[in-house]
Amino acid sequence: MQQFLLFSPEVAAARAAGTPVVALESTIISHGMPYPQNVTMAREVEQIIRDAGAVPATIAIMDGKICIGLSDEQLELLGTSPDAMKVSRRDLPFVVAQKRLGATTVAATMICAQLAGIAVFVTGGIGGVHRGAETSFDISADLQELAQTNVAVVCAGVKSILDIGLTLEYLETHGVPVIGVGQAGFPAFFTRESGFNADFQLDSPLDQAAFIDTKWALGLRGGVVVSNPVPAEAAMQKEEIDRITSQALMEADQRGVTGKAVTPFLLGRIKELTCGRSLATNIALVKHNAVVGARLALALHDFPGTQPV
Repeated sequence: MQQFLLFSPEVAAARAAGTPVVALESTIISHGMPYPQNVTMAREVEQIIRDAGAVPATIAIMDGKICIGLSDEQLELLGTSPDAMKVSRRDLPFVVAQKRLGATTVAATMICAQLAGIAVFVTGGIGGVHRGAETSFDISADLQELAQTNVAVVCAGVKSILDIGLTLEYLETHGVPVIGVGQAGFPAFFTRESGFNADFQLDSPLDQAAFIDTKWALGLRGGVVVSNPVPAEAAMQKEEIDRITSQALMEADQRGVTGKAVTPFLLGRIKELTCGRSLATNIALVKHNAVVGARLALALHDFPGTQPV
């Protein structure tokens, strides 16, 4: 498997020195935000992780290689190319074998992070069970990846466009623990509260690291969701985002938007309906997650047996 991995000089140096590394996805750059905010956000998030004492590793597929860490030029390519494929577990072998440009989702980033020996991954929000999944069977591959891949995922919960209750039920069924940071409530991406609770509240990086280390030491395979709410000053009001989400969902249904196109469509429409305020919230929460993720990676460094296997 190592033949498919290409480490950037910065990440390679961190691995040699034993410096903690934090994985970052690339779909948020290619499909989650407009240019140039997407590339600016990516660079700022990477710098936040560096400033905290860890090394960022944004992951993408380029020229038949899984790139662990990207240059400024590669970030720019992902942020501007219309050809970047959205890559989940199903798509990974195709994009690598065909040497296509691919941006990794949560699921694919978890797979690549585990291959690279990275235990902590920072994203905006994870995928989940879509509304109406009882008839559409539309459930994100992110959830199944969390059930089987040993990577801790720091996120701001799941987006309100999803069925949050069923998402948490799915995670419970597959034994995926959900940690809350700073509050008992499980966040809903744009808002701090979803109306549901996390399984356990662990506020300190050391407590989070001890939990994760113990889970894997017990042989309990699978990831951990570290849910970190958007900062209060950047959060949106639940009533407003619920109303706008309902409108965007109705429009997606009317236009026949399905599958992996749903989330980018909804996020784009929500941005339009909020006059750009949702994009500012999105950027704020990713930056906040980067702080929490870097601190967790540093704390896990004190548990030398903690490796995704």
